[in-house]
Formats: sequence, structure tokens, C-alpha cells
Amino acid sequence: MGRHSPFHCFTLVLLILPPLLLTAYFLAAFPSPPAPIVVHQSLASLPPTSKSWSIYPEDFYPGGAYAELPYGKVRYWLLGPKKGKKIVLIHGLSIPAIIWKDVAPALATNGYRVLVYDLYGRGYSDAPQTTYDPTLYTIQLALLMQHIHWDKAIVCGVSMGGGIAAAFTSQFPQLVDENLVLIASAGIMDSSDISRTAKFMSSPVVQTLASMGPVRHYLQRLANSSTTVPTDHIALESGTEDTSHTKRTHDRTHTQTSVLAALEIVRLQSAHLPGYNAALSSSLRDGPIRGQKHAFSSKGLEDRRVLLIHGTKDTTVDPKYAPQIMELLPEPTRRRSKLVMIEGAGHDLTLTHPERVGGAMWAWFEGKDRWYDVMDTAGPIIPFLRTPAASFVSWKGALRAGRVFQPAISFTLQPDFGCCDLAFKPLKATSNFNRVITFNDLSDGRSQFSNTHGYAAAT
Repeated sequence: MGRHSPFHCFTLVLLILPPLLLTAYFLAAFPSPPAPIVVHQSLASLPPTSKSWSIYPEDFYPGGAYAELPYGKVRYWLLGPKKGKKIVLIHGLSIPAIIWKDVAPALATNGYRVLVYDLYGRGYSDAPQTTYDPTLYTIQLALLMQHIHWDKAIVCGVSMGGGIAAAFTSQFPQLVDENLVLIASAGIMDSSDISRTAKFMSSPVVQTLASMGPVRHYLQRLANSSTTVPTDHIALESGTEDTSHTKRTHDRTHTQTSVLAALEIVRLQSAHLPGYNAALSSSLRDGPIRGQKHAFSSKGLEDRRVLLIHGTKDTTVDPKYAPQIMELLPEPTRRRSKLVMIEGAGHDLTLTHPERVGGAMWAWFEGKDRWYDVMDTAGPIIPFLRTPAASFVSWKGALRAGRVFQPAISFTLQPDFGCCDLAFKPLKATSNFNRVITFNDLSDGRSQFSNTHGYAAAT
């Protein structure tokens, strides 16, 4: 078979190409305008008979309102004095802002202006049908701060909220105050840490099947038939005075109820809100749970003070990641930062150990964190969720009321530091005082007191 000459090939091209281009010209269609963002409704859409209203009502915190943002409405609450130091609290993957039920009011009581809000797809914020990547969350917070006219704030995140906090500080460093708090922080988890079941359930195919009517109806029946958690203990701290024994019993009940309430809200969201499961699945696959090493080491985190808090029994975000995050921080920041490990605490430590978490935050913000080095074994010694840090007199009054001590704690109050600077003092064990704190005047004008476990200190 003879070879075609170049001239012959060129002739064929001229004969074939023009008709093809002409056909493509007439058949080509300009894309349709972008469709509006599909936005799924929030807990606010559920009927008044839903259990969610008794567990986590729309007015769970005071000062609540909605912000109309491009990707849907965002529910937020502002607590504390308007002129107080500003702090933003960011919740994690599945539990909405109820996760801060003890910490947020305590910060507000201690003079901070606290912003609490529900992330897109959770709680009372709308669930846009989009990719839940770090940028979605950071822009949500940036626009929310603009909406309430905040130009800068301390940023604090728990779990996935820690990853959001790091990404936000990296992208919008001008909006973040000197302090950054990361509690049980995700952000650099390995894919192997996510269970195979979670990976399977977050796949698009499974999510499509789960969103079908019969499956959703079945999930809703399961959620509606479940045992309701007691609602009489779910409300914010009432400030009721307790004896030592009664207080310990109340605290255990309060903690258990708080965790059960949070889990019930997760179940109700999953059963009744079409956008919730999609938000969680996309966050697992695309969100700031993984891949944020660049954010923690970014220029935006330079010259900041970072407080990391993590539980030693955390089975969701392995405690090994806390020191790894510390190592990622820029060198000047690392020297000014601190890692606090809470002995025995799991992942939801803002619910199970709110006094320790809140106390560590308060001490860090106020520059009084030196005494908190032993909190992992003994817990906080300030009555963070009980008494405002108003004056030395109020602390002494709190001591007389028996509200301060946790087991095996002794300390010295030093009123010379203005409010109350706490310093540990090694003391010898004395007799047991049967759950009563007593004061005895000393020759130098100080007062000696002893707690139920027989330790004495002087003020």
C-alpha cells in the first residue's frame, strides 16, 4: 500500500476540519447559570413536640440571634459584659454549641464577652449542600465576627473546632487576639485513626442511600422511641449551694446528664435533619480534621500564646497529637505556649471536666497559669464555675462556704497580686476535719485553714 504524500494529508485535513468546527460551533451550549445553593433546615424546623426543644432549646444561652450569611442562617449567642475581653468558642464535629454549656457561662461570669455559635449543618444553623472544607468554616466565623462588629477575639476550639481555630488564625490572623486555645484538638489526625465504619458511612453512596425516605423514616422512629434524658439537670448552672458530699453527687449526675444530652442531640440531628449527616460526612472527608499541619506552623500563628488542653483517656483524638501540634508551632510561639494534660479525661472534656478546662483557660488568660501545673492530678483549685473572681475577700468567703477544695489540694492565697494569685505550698497532713474547712488566726495576722482531707494552708 503506497504512502500518502504530505500534500495529500494536508488536503484531507482541510476537507474534514472545517465541517467539524462548524458543527461544534452550532452545537456548543453555554453553561446554565449556577443554581442557588440548596440549604437544609436546622433544629429550628422541628415541631414543638420534638425532644430537642427540651434538651437544647433555641434560647439555651442568653443573647441569642441569627445572622443571615451567604450559606444560610447561623445561630449565635453573646454572653457576658459588653466591654469584657472577647472570646470565640468553636464546637466540634457532631455536638453543637451545647458542648460549652458549663464553660461559656463561667467565662461570662468571670468578665469575658463570649461568642458561642453553631457551625453550618449543626444545631440551629442551616446546612448548605456544599463541601464542608476548612474554608467554609473559617469564612463562616469571619463573616459572623463582621456581623457582630468584632474586630478581634481570643479563639478557642474543641476537637474539629481546634482545627478550625488553627485554620482561621492562619487565614485571618488580624482577627485573632494573642491567645489561642486548642482543646482535644483535631487537625493533624492520620486517616488510619478514622474507623473503617466511619469511612464507609461517610461515603457518598451510603449517604445517598441513607437520605432516602424509608431509611430516614426508620431512623426517626428509633430516635422518637428512645428514652429521653432527664431535662431538669440540663439547664445552665443555677449556682445552688451544696455541701461537700451532696456537691460531689450532684457533679457526677450533672456530668452524666450533660453527656447523655449531647448524645441525644446528635441522634436527633441525625434522624431528623437531612443536612446533618451530609455535613458530618463531608467534614470527615474534606474538613479540618486532617491535613492542617501547614496551618499550625503558618506565619499566622507566630508570636502567639497557645494553650493546648487534652485528656489522657481520649479515644477519639489520640493524646499523642497534642505534643505533635506543639512541635508544629513556630519556635517563638512554642516558647510562649503550654500543654496541659488532664488525667483521666476523655474526648468530651468540656462536658466531663468543665472546671478543669475552664480553670486552665482562666488562669492562662489572666497570666496566673503557674499554679495550674498540677491540675492534671488534682483539678483546679479556683471555684471557676461557682464564684466570680472578684476579690480576695470573695475567695476567702468561698473557702468558708466550702466550695473550693477538691481532694488533696492545699494552696496559699496571695492578695498582693490584686485579685487572687494562687501558689502551692507543701504542707504536712493534719487531722481530718470531716468535710469542713476551718480557719484559725495566726500570730502574723494570716488565717490558717484545713480541708476535709487534712491538709492545711495559710493565707
